[in-house]
Amino acid sequence: MSNSSVAPSSFEFTVFSDLGSLRYLFFCLCLLLFMTIISANVVIILSVCLEKSLHQPMYIFICCLSLNSVYGSVGFFPRFLMDLLSDAHLISRPFCFLQIYVIHTYKAHEINILTVMTYDMLLAICQPLHYHSKMSFRMILYLLLVAVLYPVCMLGHLFYRLSYLPLCGYKLSRIFCTSWSVMQLSCEDTSELSLSGQFVGAAFIFLPLVFVLYSYLRILLVCRKSLSEFRGKALQTCLPHVITFLNFCISVFCEVSLSLYRVDEVNTFVIVAVSLEFLIIPPISNPLVYGLNLPQIRGVISALMKMHKLVPT
Repeated sequence: MSNSSVAPSSFEFTVFSDLGSLRYLFFCLCLLLFMTIISANVVIILSVCLEKSLHQPMYIFICCLSLNSVYGSVGFFPRFLMDLLSDAHLISRPFCFLQIYVIHTYKAHEINILTVMTYDMLLAICQPLHYHSKMSFRMILYLLLVAVLYPVCMLGHLFYRLSYLPLCGYKLSRIFCTSWSVMQLSCEDTSELSLSGQFVGAAFIFLPLVFVLYSYLRILLVCRKSLSEFRGKALQTCLPHVITFLNFCISVFCEVSLSLYRVDEVNTFVIVAVSLEFLIIPPISNPLVYGLNLPQIRGVISALMKMHKLVPT
């Protein structure tokens, strides 16, 4: 089959065969992580949705960040947990491309929402008198629609072309389907498609990065000229976002760097660790960063926990 140009009906993940008896330990740890990610993000979502005082732009964007974490985790973990316990690590061609699409849109949505949050902070700190007129409910809806639909359209076109590539193999040395690993199985020259993918990837990463750096430069200039009390509040608002944005960028950079190496020359545990990093660290750190650092969300979570204790069982 590896020498045939006939499109394979399924792909095989070869990494799982090297895990041996450790697969059961990995299954328990990953199941615990999956449940923790879902629970922590659902708490943030419920806190923002149920508490009217949190129906403000910043908290709405935090809620969307948690929704995206749930979306990415649900798109990856159930299949991954099944592969850890299964003896046959086969995934059908349609589900493979669906997994590629979900994981890539998760990454694009994450960085777009973080960029929208940067714009919100820029207005709140640099133009406080015009903030409420500029950051209206219509503007919030417009920004979120652009942040979600832009990746869906751009990536949808690329993956449509990817799904029709003639393939000469079916073995993937990864723990989930990636566009790069599938392109490496192509029987034809994929330089044009690869270049298009690199261009779209650069647009998704570097344009938001430039905007974020520009925004924080303006915020720092305003804080430098402001009173210490205002400066402290501004930094308290910006710090969770800085941690979240850098955390996600580093995680994605590590995952992308893995594609630059020949996977057969990389240790299996390195492949697993690097591949899991951007799917685990941001979704589990975002609720901790915002839930623990922002007193408004922390107060609502504490109130919900107290109400739960008062409800008779």
